[in-house]
Amino acid sequence: MRFFNTEGPVRPDDHYNLPPLSRWDLEEVLRLIDQKKYFLLHAPRQTGKTTCLLALMGHLNRDGRYRAVYANIEAAQTAREDVARGMAAICSVLGRSIRLYLNDARPDDWQHREGAIFAPEDRLARLLEFWSGADPRPAVLLLDEVDALIGDTLISLLRQLRAGYPQRPQAFPQTVVLCGVRDLRDYRIHASSERAVITGGSAFNIKAKSLRLGDFTAEETRTLLLEHTEETGQRFTAEALERVWALTQGQPWLVNALAYRACFELPAGRDRTQPITVELIDQAQEAMILERVTHLDQLAHKLQEPRVRRVIEPMLAGTVPGEASEDDRQYLVDLGLLRRDGAGGLVVANPIYREVLPRALAGGPQDSLPQIAPTWLDPDGTLNPDALLDAFLAFWRQHGEPLLCSAPYHEIAPHLVLMAFLHRVVDGGGTLEREYAIGRGRMDLCLRYGRVTLGMELKVWRDGATDPLAEGLGQLDGYLAGLGLNSGWLVLFDRRSGQPPLAERTASTTQISPQGRAIRVIRA
Repeated sequence: MRFFNTEGPVRPDDHYNLPPLSRWDLEEVLRLIDQKKYFLLHAPRQTGKTTCLLALMGHLNRDGRYRAVYANIEAAQTAREDVARGMAAICSVLGRSIRLYLNDARPDDWQHREGAIFAPEDRLARLLEFWSGADPRPAVLLLDEVDALIGDTLISLLRQLRAGYPQRPQAFPQTVVLCGVRDLRDYRIHASSERAVITGGSAFNIKAKSLRLGDFTAEETRTLLLEHTEETGQRFTAEALERVWALTQGQPWLVNALAYRACFELPAGRDRTQPITVELIDQAQEAMILERVTHLDQLAHKLQEPRVRRVIEPMLAGTVPGEASEDDRQYLVDLGLLRRDGAGGLVVANPIYREVLPRALAGGPQDSLPQIAPTWLDPDGTLNPDALLDAFLAFWRQHGEPLLCSAPYHEIAPHLVLMAFLHRVVDGGGTLEREYAIGRGRMDLCLRYGRVTLGMELKVWRDGATDPLAEGLGQLDGYLAGLGLNSGWLVLFDRRSGQPPLAERTASTTQISPQGRAIRVIRA
């Protein structure tokens, strides 16, 4: 029985799948190859790049006009700046790939017999020259994980390919496709032999085009999910199909991971006589986030990079990322963390990532929280918003100052500590939803616990700015209207310099919003 794939390339005999070559413009790809172009394929991790390259290799070899070989050269990453080791690893992988996919042992034999006589800076070029000239059919080389290489090893690879380019197709591959997470322009190579940072574009200026592998469309997402129904008879409700799309926005790994967990891991989902419901999809999502599965953990790890922080920190705060360059913003798009919306602005790529990012950042403060008794619950287990407010104010006065130091992003430390506190609240059986975006000037939170829904808005008062109370009340009106609520919290974090200690200035009052809602204003 086939299943949803979450590890490695798709194997049609084992996995539900979409035709890989349908996910990009095959006509354009074949035209680039016919025109002897060198080009790039890039996309975020676990979106199907390797599957597409393997399918392209199979298509070209079945057609018979070309000899195509796929090679994953990630093993050369461990060589780092050691060009000799890096080139030896690449040539070894390439020789094995030619033998495996084309049943041709000549390049493999050649590198063992003669490769050692060539300088490291020339070894790959000589191997490609030998392989390309050994058969009248032009060679096509598909190199995966190129951007995993580091420093001089990556420079040597790019420059050897560039040096052999004029010899194609008789004595060098007619086409080379470089594949990785990032576009070539984003390769920032610190060469040990050169002080300046070398960009991929300057080291490989023969690139004709960069192709990006996109996420699934809504229809593709539905088609993939319904393969399970065709195979097992177990159906997805219409609402569940829609929820998978809404949560993932078609990110291939997320689609497969949600469906696999709902259909093959959750006990209720393994009963093929019962449909896959919205509730099962939501359970699958929450379990994935809580477990910090590898894919999500890799994204969370990226938050430590300075160029990621320069964009994500102001996004969470709702401000404009003044220090972030266009390269920084595009880097996050290439990673798949962000996407450009219809108006050209930047938003988090999907609701699951939108949930993961602040949760990952709030992990430090959450781990540092003291034991807190759930005084916000009534005897029947119902959430009492007034008791919750009292508990938060007492917590903030006593623990807020030291916990702010445990937050990894200083500018939004109060947000992260508050969210860490609220996670303790919802761990008992609720959910916490977040809305944030560049330039909104705020973060919105929606806490749901049983029958109680509580809407909150978080704003920061910084040096040189006016009191954000009036603006916050107006903004919170719009958020609460969308939730169908007549009351909520406005939390104003005073981050101006020279303020009294938190314990002395933390207080709450009730204000009436412009649209007549009763708002609890918390100044902290």
